[in-house]
Amino acid sequence: MAKIKSKPRIILRKNNLDKLGKQKMVRGKISKKMQWLFWSVKVDDLDLKKDKHYIILQVLNYGIWKDLKWLFKVYPEREIKELVKNPRRGLWFRDVLNFWNLMFDLKLDKKIFERAVLNLRQYAK
Repeated sequence: MAKIKSKPRIILRKNNLDKLGKQKMVRGKISKKMQWLFWSVKVDDLDLKKDKHYIILQVLNYGIWKDLKWLFKVYPEREIKELVKNPRRGLWFRDVLNFWNLMFDLKLDKKIFERAVLNLRQYAK
């Protein structure tokens, strides 16, 4: 009977991010399997350079481990870190932004953090 080799589980830690982030930007297209992350546009219409903020944000907010590995292969860690360091208003989930803030060892100002977090309660009556 043949032995089945299992893939080692990779735990997301700072040292893993360092390994992923050292790779250079890859040219290419986004896999159609990732369409679920980009529900407002077709992946064929996305440009890795022009739409990098949208792509990075969607993958960080909604992606799974496989999507994160892809993201760190396509974009250098410094670009991803820069987007987290300068978050756009109302586009982040609180837990996600907090997680990446900790992973990249950033110290976001409380006002910037709160402004970046998606707050649906403000619309509830």
